[in-house]
Amino acid sequence: MDDQTRIEIEAAAFRRLRQHLMEDRKDVQNIDLMNLAGFCRNCLSRWYQEAAAERGIEMSKEEAREIYYGMPYDDWKTQNQTEASPEKQAEFEVAFRENVLNDKG
Repeated sequence: MDDQTRIEIEAAAFRRLRQHLMEDRKDVQNIDLMNLAGFCRNCLSRWYQEAAAERGIEMSKEEAREIYYGMPYDDWKTQNQTEASPEKQAEFEVAFRENVLNDKG
């Protein structure tokens, strides 16, 4: 497989993952994704921002989130996110520390 085809397939897979998380499974909470898988929608928007920066395209965290979410992040939260239990919040603290603060790439 040539590099261009590989890149196009990877991009298509990313778009499908985004569609799944943003349209098919809006009910899945970011905190549940982070606690179970070690990443969430916000991580994907951060990775998008980092990939842009590697190519000399600067954008803020808020801009990257709006691109990923298709709307301002606060609007997404209002429409789709629910309050997390204290237990989930405690699990999140561990998952965030392990997967975001220690993220090497």
